[in-house]
Amino acid sequence: MGNLHKRALVLSWVTVGYNILEGVVSIAAGALAGSIALVGFGLDSFVESLSGLIMVWRFTGAHALSAEDEERRERRAAKLVGWTFFILGAYVAFESARKLWTGERPEPSLLGIAIAIISLVTMPTLWWLKVRTAKALGSRSFAADAKQTMACTLLSAALLLGLGLNAWAGLWQADPAIGIVIAIFLFREGYETLHEEKLCSCCGPVELDKEKEEPYEKE
Repeated sequence: MGNLHKRALVLSWVTVGYNILEGVVSIAAGALAGSIALVGFGLDSFVESLSGLIMVWRFTGAHALSAEDEERRERRAAKLVGWTFFILGAYVAFESARKLWTGERPEPSLLGIAIAIISLVTMPTLWWLKVRTAKALGSRSFAADAKQTMACTLLSAALLLGLGLNAWAGLWQADPAIGIVIAIFLFREGYETLHEEKLCSCCGPVELDKEKEEPYEKE
């Protein structure tokens, strides 16, 4: 079981590191091109990294905590992350609507397209590794984190669609329209996180073998 814990920890750190790098590059590329969809994607990456850090904490220090203490700490973190989703979603929705109203056209962003393509390769790979590890551990929280990784894959596909239509079809409205889709995604994540009072709840319940679940991984 120790090797599985190490694998979960490594996957969590990879997720955090990748999301931070993706967020920085996406926001920079979005600012240069005037793409609110790309900026929103980057902001979401930063918030997702917070969820990944909770997984890091869970697999490094949770052994020393009681189930009650662990649940209390996750509820506090969930409130912070949940409200962050709402704040970022409001910003992305406002900017997307403003760009549609004023007709502010974003420039094509080949760097943004590259980011979306890389994410479409990286996220499904991480998802597959996380699913296998979660099943081996019997960890509901890590399985939910895997589902959130898959949700990021779908968001990457939406981003690629918006950037691609703008770059190759000249349909500039696709960029702010995808920005609104990302804002809705952020609102939904925020609502589900606050409603369930736990991180990684936005993807729905996860069913695993209860007999295999470790006490400190209990949701």
